Amino acid sequence: MSSTDPASDQNAEQRRTALDAVHRALGATMTDFAGWDMPLRYGSERDEHHAVRTRAGLFDLSHMGEITVAGPQAAALLDFALVGNIGAVKAGRARYTMICRADGGILDDLIVYRLGETEFMVVANASNAQVVLDALTERAEGFDAEVRDDRDAYALIAVQGPESPGILAAVTDADLDGLKYYAGLPGTVAGVPALIARTGYTGEDGFELFVRPEHAVELWQALTKAGETAGLVACGLSCRDTLRLEAGMPLYGHELSTSLTPFDAGLGRVVKFDKDGDFVGRAALEAAAERAASQPPRVLVGLVAEGRRVPRAGFAVVAGAEVIGEVTSGAPSPTLGKPIAMAYVDAAHAAPGTTGVGVDIRGSHEPYEVVALPFYKRQK
Repeated sequence: MSSTDPASDQNAEQRRTALDAVHRALGATMTDFAGWDMPLRYGSERDEHHAVRTRAGLFDLSHMGEITVAGPQAAALLDFALVGNIGAVKAGRARYTMICRADGGILDDLIVYRLGETEFMVVANASNAQVVLDALTERAEGFDAEVRDDRDAYALIAVQGPESPGILAAVTDADLDGLKYYAGLPGTVAGVPALIARTGYTGEDGFELFVRPEHAVELWQALTKAGETAGLVACGLSCRDTLRLEAGMPLYGHELSTSLTPFDAGLGRVVKFDKDGDFVGRAALEAAAERAASQPPRVLVGLVAEGRRVPRAGFAVVAGAEVIGEVTSGAPSPTLGKPIAMAYVDAAHAAPGTTGVGVDIRGSHEPYEVVALPFYKRQK
């Protein structure tokens, strides 16, 4: 996901989620995010971060963009429109994938849920939802399938962290033990009909619950009560960003953009050349795959600070007097206790343990260690 620049004269046009009053009652600091008024934090973002790593956190993600694709040729349409082999996804499972331009540039990264034989839900980032909707609609021409904007049909609540299975189990009789990672099933949570998905953006075990907006407050309150003894806390977008950064998960507008192909981003594995038929961007992506194999472009790596100064997106990565890359995301890591960053660097400096690498922070070259991603991986 990527944010948009706040514009004070557009405040009246900001969208609010069904949980807006709840956030304000909890004293949340609100911020503009892709045209939505969203909670940034409720108190200490560090405390919220640690809660997700050690207990559980509750997130409002209702700004995400849900698009339904349904009909006899829904799978064929998605195989043509996206880079993944969506037709091979079994009902009840989900797939991380991307939608690219004809030149291979990434329009967005997506999660696609197969709800049934002929029905899928595509979840796009808030900032790109309209772009994805428009692209799918255009690419649907000639297919016996419907593309439907369902952004107003869903609220999305996530409970993430090691205590999340127990918390959710207290308010649902759905088979959570049998629900695999990147799978979803319809069920009832606290009396509310929901699509229960074992997905998330924190690096922890957890669930994302798609419900009708009119049920959002009821569900949020039930989860809050169920999580009281487990240490569940409300969490904002700020800790969501540091959690995903530690987990090495890309953020659109930072690690991903239209100027990069999936191969440039080190995510060539999501492109499935072996699926039947043509798909948008195939020729350009085949060329990108060949380039990546023979002469790797800059490589996405992790950087860990030796000092205390925090790198930010756009800062130059240097080796001596030479600029060798650019930071895409940076923040203090509450788990590691040090500043960390993701950056694209020249392949010659990309190996973990490479020495002599620094980040230019306002004219001072601060030393950083090159490490493999992710920075953090939960214990299974």
